[in-house]
Amino acid sequence: MTPTLLTGFPLGSSLGLVAAFEWLGQPYRLSRVHMPDDMLTDAFGRINGRRETPVLVTADAPPLSETMAIALWLEARDGERRISFAPGTAQADRLHQIVAFLNTGFTAAFSPLWVALEMADGDEAYRHALRRFGRDLVGRRHAQLEAMIGDSPYLLGDRPTLADAVFVGVARWADFHQAIAPEATPKIRALRARLKADPAVRFALAVEDGAALPASKAMTGVVPLAEVLAGLAD
Repeated sequence: MTPTLLTGFPLGSSLGLVAAFEWLGQPYRLSRVHMPDDMLTDAFGRINGRRETPVLVTADAPPLSETMAIALWLEARDGERRISFAPGTAQADRLHQIVAFLNTGFTAAFSPLWVALEMADGDEAYRHALRRFGRDLVGRRHAQLEAMIGDSPYLLGDRPTLADAVFVGVARWADFHQAIAPEATPKIRALRARLKADPAVRFALAVEDGAALPASKAMTGVVPLAEVLAGLAD
């Protein structure tokens, strides 16, 4: 069975994992998950009780959830080191450090902003407090990442890696929430522009939008979510 990535839209963090599969260049399939509606079904809950994306479905193991876990799955299959580095090297350690920061502190900084947006009740003063706290936290994490970025085109050198993949799916949330002034972090702004122009990221955006897909040497098909879930139930 070809590995199948369940990727959420709109604005899913798993956008970067689609780009990572493209950079890796090994066969995979995709299934689009409309958030939150598709995740609220009983069928989806059986493969991920937390009702979140991404989820990776393979033939030889239970469905794998969590961005960090899927990134490590990709790293283990990256024999040509297209998106990672040789195990045990300083570069591999640095990759893990940055991916961990992006997947925890950087991503979590947006939580108050999502809560403020999605809460069904509560007074406006509470929403305002959440937005203020969220913007302060997002600004702090962006400043920390800005300080971590060196002079190379990407987070870890002259080519995109798993770190850039984890970054690109989340970074656009700052625009959606109007959380920071872009000029405050010029290195991040330049990195985002560079990644947005990357063919693999453009491919991932087309998948998210449900648009006609550019050519891919790796992706073998987009599978309806119902078909994936039915196969797991058999």
